[in-house]
Amino acid sequence: MSESHTLTQEPPQNQKGHPKGLYVLFTTEMWERFNFYGMRALLALFLINALAFSEKDASIVYGGFLGLSYLTPMLGGYIADRYLGNRNCIILGGLTMGVGQLLLFFSGHVYTSSIDIATFAMWGALAVIIVGNGFFKPNISSMVGQLYNKGDSRLDSAFTIFYMGINVGAFLGMSVCPFLGDVKVGEVRVVEAFKWGFLAAGTAMFLGTLLFIFLKNKYVVSPEGKPVGAKPEFSEENIVDKATEEAEKAKFTKGSIIASVVLLGILYTVFHFLSLDPNPIKSWVYPFIYASALSLAFLILTDKSITKIERDRIIVMYIVAFFVIFFWSAFEQAGSSLTFVADKQTDLNFLGFQLPPSFIQNANSIFIVVFALPFSWLWLKLQRKNLEPISPVKQAIGLLLLAVGYYIIAVQIAKIGTTGKLAVHWLFVMYLFHTLGELCLSPIGLSLVSKLAPKRFSSLLMGVWFIGNAAGYALAGTLGALIPPTGDKFEFATSKGIDLQGILDGSINPTTEQIAILAQEKIDIVYPTFVGVTIHNLYEFFMVFVTLSGTAAIILFLISGILKKMMHGVR
Repeated sequence: MSESHTLTQEPPQNQKGHPKGLYVLFTTEMWERFNFYGMRALLALFLINALAFSEKDASIVYGGFLGLSYLTPMLGGYIADRYLGNRNCIILGGLTMGVGQLLLFFSGHVYTSSIDIATFAMWGALAVIIVGNGFFKPNISSMVGQLYNKGDSRLDSAFTIFYMGINVGAFLGMSVCPFLGDVKVGEVRVVEAFKWGFLAAGTAMFLGTLLFIFLKNKYVVSPEGKPVGAKPEFSEENIVDKATEEAEKAKFTKGSIIASVVLLGILYTVFHFLSLDPNPIKSWVYPFIYASALSLAFLILTDKSITKIERDRIIVMYIVAFFVIFFWSAFEQAGSSLTFVADKQTDLNFLGFQLPPSFIQNANSIFIVVFALPFSWLWLKLQRKNLEPISPVKQAIGLLLLAVGYYIIAVQIAKIGTTGKLAVHWLFVMYLFHTLGELCLSPIGLSLVSKLAPKRFSSLLMGVWFIGNAAGYALAGTLGALIPPTGDKFEFATSKGIDLQGILDGSINPTTEQIAILAQEKIDIVYPTFVGVTIHNLYEFFMVFVTLSGTAAIILFLISGILKKMMHGVR
């Protein structure tokens, strides 16, 4: 397929407005994100306060859950492309996630009578939600792209609007679920309330699925009026779409499949031994996420029907997805380490209201709702003036804004020491920069996949894109576990006559009794380390994210010219 032919097939670029199907998908995704983010806001706190997990273990579980939730879209995308179609997978995934939330509700209901049963139910609930998200997530995102003709200039704008739906849902979920589930009476948390937050999340998921079932046939259609996301039908002889000169069906040889499986085994073994840790999730689950991402990328590139232009474009997606890992590893501290800081070392009084700690991360959703449409307008305005940056440059800007947000919070946290309280408005300022970075990176990434992916790989490559997210979330769990003791740990130690600072600095040798007291409260007596560097305080902890995301931003910007050539006319 030549580049010139592709460009001549693009539709006129003067369409105004968006198809109604976009708003059906917007609403469906909104309720699903209510479900997912509402539960996510409570998960780490529920693990610590109800199921007696340590902060370190809760961070690793949180990262593993998010990582697997964005790994299963690989399988869900493949099943949709080859067997069930997008629509059926969305319905199946939505109902499955709703059941998972009911299991979390059950866990929150029985933990007082049997923590073992509650813990077992929690693991089952997370597994069910992970599977359901795998069916749902890649398919609704890929359907947005199918509402438009190839090359439609409205696509970046469409995904930004769709992304606002994601964050309207996140805002609602992280408003309703924390106020129902993260309840305090004075300084005492009402742990029994967590279950009501999970029940609200499940109710939203069932509602969104039902809306999609009733509205999909009327509105979710292509520009020609054909159903979008129906079960795939492959012709036996004509395996090339005449309109686009794209093959209809992937052609993986038995040898390439076997080679990919062998590669998966080798990479998994390597990553496992590099990640040896007492925590089984970090040692066994995280390596599987990393190995799956690389082996699937290899498998797709072995497809015999791929042309050179398609191969170049797919490689661009892989390169950008790699840099996105660093964004999400920092961004997703929102549900773990940043929530712990909000809970233990932040003055949560804001304009006379005492906010729940799990609500603070909702600032991101509020800012998304406020800025999504202006960003959509900005990209269209720059496009008309021929000044719009290409997608990799937008994503480099997103990484840089993320680094700025963390630098602001690092400077402020350095001023308060180990026992001071951070003013909550500084967390809001940080989330503002994170949000602006997210708008430059995440919806643009979804749009990039729709533009670059061959049609036969649309859902599968959306799954590959989410594997980049999955790897970032797994890394987020690893990095979140590096958080040094917060102020509440020092206050507790002092109340027991223990000099925690002296123990950490190595100037005092703790007694056996002191070690036992600290261990019971899950307080570490050694500083965490990262790539050989000791992290002594929260300032150094947050500077890890400044360094990682800032460096990634610079490198991605420097190679954007090479990526532009490999995109062959796609911006």
